[in-house]
Amino acid sequence: MTSFAPDSIVLNRKLPLWYQVSQSLRASILGRSPQDPLRLPTEEQLAGHYGVSVLTMRQALKELEDEGLITRHRRRGTFIEPDVQRGAPVRLLGSVDAIVAQQSGMVAELLEHGRAPVSGELAEYFPDVDEVATYHRLRADERTGEPTNHARNYVRPELAERIGLDDLARWPMTKVLRDVVGVRIGRITDTVEARLADPETARLLQVPLLSPILHYTGVTYDEDGQVLDVAVIHYRGDRFSFTVTLDAD
Repeated sequence: MTSFAPDSIVLNRKLPLWYQVSQSLRASILGRSPQDPLRLPTEEQLAGHYGVSVLTMRQALKELEDEGLITRHRRRGTFIEPDVQRGAPVRLLGSVDAIVAQQSGMVAELLEHGRAPVSGELAEYFPDVDEVATYHRLRADERTGEPTNHARNYVRPELAERIGLDDLARWPMTKVLRDVVGVRIGRITDTVEARLADPETARLLQVPLLSPILHYTGVTYDEDGQVLDVAVIHYRGDRFSFTVTLDAD
């Protein structure tokens, strides 16, 4: 039986290895194609793939098992749950793969894309360009078809030439920039606040006007501190939650 092939990852030794591996594997699982096999490689094979110990791999798999993404059967192997519930809470420990995992696992419809002048609210992020590439997507639960969030991305124009629209239908922008375009991401800053649904958001997410939503702004920087992408996402308040864990040094 053919096994599911997860993406690779460059590990950051400053963060727990099991956590990084679990988030990378989580993103791969949630972003898989319907035709991908459900069976995972063995613990030993996964450990070799990620370059970690079997003990670390076992801890990462337990995290995903506790979340309900996988099931483990003695002698049969480990399998992805095909009907896993999307939009589960995500713990963010400073890993780019955690951001990718949080954004993965949805069916995305591209509503519009093009170029737009840099507005006043974007000027602080793009002081050296006059216009940015824009992408507006509506994401839905692939199992139920229920809309969960709509996202607008504002990307440096020189990067847009290497962004495929088919890639955006499957992957979040963070993953496309890192793994398809090939930029080296230095950091991402996230801001999440509670708001009330405006008419457009209420219509797209199929919620009552002025119902609670989560307003997320994510700014992605390269290793030199230049802004690559500004993402503005409106999440249904009844489908998402964010937990940030800070480890004291």
